[in-house]
Amino acid sequence: MTDETSTGIVGDAPFRLGLVEDHEVASLGFATLITQVPGFELVACAGSVAELPEGCWPLDLVVLDLRLQDGTTPAENVAAIRARGTEVLVLTSAEDAELVRSAARAGVLGIVRKSEPLDVIIDALRQAANGETAPTSEWAAALDADERLADAGLSAREREILALYASGEKAQAVAYRTGLSRATVTHYVSRIRSKYAKVGRNADTKIELNRRAREDGILS
Repeated sequence: MTDETSTGIVGDAPFRLGLVEDHEVASLGFATLITQVPGFELVACAGSVAELPEGCWPLDLVVLDLRLQDGTTPAENVAAIRARGTEVLVLTSAEDAELVRSAARAGVLGIVRKSEPLDVIIDALRQAANGETAPTSEWAAALDADERLADAGLSAREREILALYASGEKAQAVAYRTGLSRATVTHYVSRIRSKYAKVGRNADTKIELNRRAREDGILS
């Protein structure tokens, strides 16, 4: 059995993608791109989240345009997709800064301009399909410009623990590197999650902790 995660393939199964884009030319362009990239399958394409066919789920990733003609907001669309257990990558012309910031706050894995080189877009797709954040400059700029990200008030030690744990280290490895016990590290992580929850920035999963760390500049 093969395991080629660097190309987007785990075993023989390609990543299953959904596209929400209501401009036909853009949809056709994305569909053509995906046929040329190993490890991906475009399972469904629709002009709105509601129009994605019921039979297409579960998906590994939904690629979402921000400005849709059905009048929905990025926050509504991201919430609806994530309720299905699927993460979101935004592909946008980024003409509206507030829509970009709204998507960043909603918890997408990344925001990529449609004008980016193809290798940048493909790399972002692979990272997001693997459940990893795709930290593009567009996404970072949206977070930096958003003054509504409440400060969780982490201590220097908590920031140190978060930097290690959110970057992918297991609790035991963090304990070894910091000279703490595993139980103490686990307690720190629990306290960090609690602090973020208190300011309305949930961090229930490791992916969400990674987002919070990037938002706060703890991880680059």
